[in-house]
Amino acid sequence: MRYSLGLLVLLVLLGHAIKSHELSFVNALDRLIYDTKVKASMPQDIDERIVILDIDEKSLAEIGRWPWQRDRMATLVNKLFDHYRISLLGFDIVLAEPDVSSGLKILEKLGQDELKDNQQYLATMKRLSPLLDYDKLFSASLRNRPVVLGYYLAQEGVSSGALPAPVLRAGAFSGRKIRITSWLSHGGNLREFQEAATRGGHFNPIVDDDGSVRRVPLLAEYKGAYYEAFSLAMVRALFDGATVVPEFGEAQAAGSGYAAIEWLGLQTPRGNAHRISVDENVAAWVPYRGYQNSYRYYSIADVLANRIQPQLLNGKIVIVGTTAPGLRDFRTTPVSQLYPGMEVHANLISGMLDASIKTKPPYADAIESVLLLMTGGVMIFLFPWRSPLRATLATLTMMALVIGVNLAFWQAANWVLPIAAGLLLVSALFVLNMSYGYFVESRAKRQMAERFGQYVPPELVQKMSLNPGSYSMQSRKAELTVLFSDVRGFTSLSEGMAPEQLAQLMNEYLTAMTLVIRKHRGTLDKYIGDAIVAFWGAPMDDPQHARNAVLAALEMQKSLQDLNDTFRTRGWPEIRIGVGINTGAMIVGDMGSSIRLAYTVMGDAVNLGARLEGKTKDYGVSVMVGESTRTSVNEVQFRELDRIQVVGKETSVTIFEPLGATGELSESTADELALWQKALFCYRQQDWDQAEAVLASLVRTQPASRLYLLYQERIAAFRTNPPGAGWNGVTIFDTK
Repeated sequence: MRYSLGLLVLLVLLGHAIKSHELSFVNALDRLIYDTKVKASMPQDIDERIVILDIDEKSLAEIGRWPWQRDRMATLVNKLFDHYRISLLGFDIVLAEPDVSSGLKILEKLGQDELKDNQQYLATMKRLSPLLDYDKLFSASLRNRPVVLGYYLAQEGVSSGALPAPVLRAGAFSGRKIRITSWLSHGGNLREFQEAATRGGHFNPIVDDDGSVRRVPLLAEYKGAYYEAFSLAMVRALFDGATVVPEFGEAQAAGSGYAAIEWLGLQTPRGNAHRISVDENVAAWVPYRGYQNSYRYYSIADVLANRIQPQLLNGKIVIVGTTAPGLRDFRTTPVSQLYPGMEVHANLISGMLDASIKTKPPYADAIESVLLLMTGGVMIFLFPWRSPLRATLATLTMMALVIGVNLAFWQAANWVLPIAAGLLLVSALFVLNMSYGYFVESRAKRQMAERFGQYVPPELVQKMSLNPGSYSMQSRKAELTVLFSDVRGFTSLSEGMAPEQLAQLMNEYLTAMTLVIRKHRGTLDKYIGDAIVAFWGAPMDDPQHARNAVLAALEMQKSLQDLNDTFRTRGWPEIRIGVGINTGAMIVGDMGSSIRLAYTVMGDAVNLGARLEGKTKDYGVSVMVGESTRTSVNEVQFRELDRIQVVGKETSVTIFEPLGATGELSESTADELALWQKALFCYRQQDWDQAEAVLASLVRTQPASRLYLLYQERIAAFRTNPPGAGWNGVTIFDTK
């Protein structure tokens, strides 16, 4: 069943790859991934070879509204070539209407009618006509100069204007089927302009289903002949009018019958050759250099007013376009929703000159199909699906291989290969097999997780269930941290409250404390009346078990303050607690009788934790930790309290009180801590006078501190009964 479902997924995606059917969502994902790769690999630098002259708002304000008089356009062309010495000029605008703004037509009609006998008028007209024929002036500025005019092709409407000569005549591909864009009408420039210019090129991109421009057809079919794109015309002009030579690859789309043009060769009169990669539609993928302004922009107003330094345009490829409101030509592209059309052409020109244009080879579908078969075969039949962890690691590895192969082709061969089907196949097979394993094969695993749920917080059970084979309830020895918490004076507290109120108070208290323990990844062991026992480090490993236990204890104190505020408003007594924490080797596992088991901890380290909780009231502190816990936690500032030897133990242990996060103590607390450390040092050196003096200072600032009073009492006792020369500062307790 599992294999059948996996093969079905493979066949569906394989059918998409070989074009037997089309999955639009796969195409959409491929476009999204392509856009991501483009943006991730863009050099994001400025190509100084190409500049854009902008008909911007500044130009319209200084020169006048568009279209401008052609004599002004002629001045622009002459200035660009004669003064700025540019190398190539392209117009990303269509000049389709004649300019009659000079009034020449009216003057000529007067000379033919009312003033036909006025010889002075006719002589003046003969002299002025060349100056008033703005279109002729503009045509003259274009002639014998490397100028490329742009035009557009369309699928409907009436054709207008003139087209340049086609790059390839009708019948150039006779006997071969080519997947090439075909158009039904055109909008060109005035014939005299197009004939004066070096050549022309179309603006038309290929707009994908999502409205984005990723490709431009370098050749487009119109009335049987083949016309070049604006960018290709610009590059050909740079290459001395190179001849376009289509180069066919050996491969062709499987079963389609279409021939595959893989490159357009540019053959110069000098014999030099340049190859441009194209895809099955004889289109080039636009090699976007970056976001908008990947090329220098200059205002045409500044050019005409000579405000641009000549060296900034000297030898440059110049494209004239517009970003002015109402005239702007913006496209949706992989890098921007509003991207200037001029920069689309500029990017293509840069890519052709640098040979950096990527292409989708005609055998891309075959490559994708082979990769799908290999990926699907490995994942369906070889992957170790029975282990979720291994399956996840294997899936991630396969995902990385699919992505790595695709990126390798992208970088090394400049190939645009589809990848969405491969990624979807890996993801779908993983989800399918994990779901199948969950519903069919993991019943025993879920039962074990449910059993652990009797002892472990639900959030930990959820994590454990991801890999239940790694957890066992069998007893084992491990280094863990245990926490004991107890309410002080619970007996007197309970005697003064009604049973219902006491039950509610304890429920709210235990709930608040338990939430803090769970927040810090603790395992709740048990409640013993008003006492709480919890531990860290099992059943889930926790390298920070000591730290998490200490942070939990500190937050329990803060949470208790908020809880007491609520209790006071109800007239209930406040609660004070003592918390003892210890880290060490313990036995953890399912322990008890055949009637009832409990997942718990035991051992000397556990007993010491309980003893520490009991000693908190002797020292007047809320939280006390053992030496091993202190050693394991660096993020918390501690106060050393004493060296003690509890009943039943032959060795001493140093005990500490956690004060708060390191670096967050107030200045007064830090000063107090420094004084206390001095007092403790003097105490252990049996320098009773100095110790008492420091303690007296501490008591003046903290008169209610049980710790300082305790040490004053000890010093008074030691003055009567000195501890002796061999005393090591250890306090021995005879009771638990």
